[in-house]
Amino acid sequence: MRILLDKFTKKFSDLTVIDEMDLEVRDGEMIALLGGSGCGKSTTLFSICGIHKVNGGRILFGDKDVTNVTSQERNVGVVFQSFALYPHLTVENNIGFPLKLRKESKAEIKRKVDEIAEMVHIEPLLQRRPGELSGGQQQRVALARALIRRPDVLLLDEPLANLDATLRLEMRSEIRRIQQETGITAVLVTHDQVEAMSMCDRIAIMDAGKIIQIAKPRDMYENPVSDYVAGFLGSPPIAFLTGQVQDGNFVEPSTGTKMPLSAEIAASQSGRQVKVGIRPEYFQPDGATKIAGTVSFMESQGRETLYNVTLPDGSILRSIQGVHDPVHIGDRVEWGVDSAEMMVFDMNGLRL
Repeated sequence: MRILLDKFTKKFSDLTVIDEMDLEVRDGEMIALLGGSGCGKSTTLFSICGIHKVNGGRILFGDKDVTNVTSQERNVGVVFQSFALYPHLTVENNIGFPLKLRKESKAEIKRKVDEIAEMVHIEPLLQRRPGELSGGQQQRVALARALIRRPDVLLLDEPLANLDATLRLEMRSEIRRIQQETGITAVLVTHDQVEAMSMCDRIAIMDAGKIIQIAKPRDMYENPVSDYVAGFLGSPPIAFLTGQVQDGNFVEPSTGTKMPLSAEIAASQSGRQVKVGIRPEYFQPDGATKIAGTVSFMESQGRETLYNVTLPDGSILRSIQGVHDPVHIGDRVEWGVDSAEMMVFDMNGLRL
């Protein structure tokens, strides 16, 4: 089921939160609305499901205009971060509750509950109550309850926020598996870029009620339209340096290091201040363009170690490396930047 937001506008009193947003979610696609707190992503989700009334524009499911259709009539499944299970009901009755409201027969409800329980791997838990389940199990029950009604659209509002790191990893793959198996169109709201990149076909990054960029995860990582987008994707995050373009190079002011730029950028930005973004994988001991600094932070992650290298003016470059000769906090290092992989932005943050 395709979802189309056409000039979608949402206000709270006199405050316009979303202003004429256009967004198409393709049939069978899973898309992430990614952004910081207050960017409008949850407001968009709640408007799609009918919890919020739209103040302008249209929302279409397929060719049907559902802008003024109640949430109960939209046939959407919603999974919240709080799980929102009925504590006095068994797992079986929690999952089957939407079908009970539809007045389906007990035999039909039982058949569908068993079927969906097998899909989300909770068959042995059907006679337990939510208080007897782990967080991951409760989330599977909430997912099963959302899916049992065979919704046209699945909406996920920070569904993994209350789970520990191991369960988040497990549930990321499980939700994606189920979404692909069912072929349901899904919208995920999250502030976690790892969730967005690992679970979704495309990502829409939002800021101040607007979609800044929408693209496939890898495309967005490699080709962000702004420093805001570049900074949102990547762990550890990209580092930025500010300097001037001179004689075809970006000149880092505190060390005087010259980093070659493309001929096009060098010509158009000659003499101007720009900002360059350098991802940790492109700042390495064997990098071509050497820049000296002091190791100010280290974090071992087993197979890899993260480093912050502080330059004389306080700017920081980040590096992620495998096993190599020991380096300690306070050591002076001269590692290299792969200047071919630098991202260059103007001082308004737009990619050049």
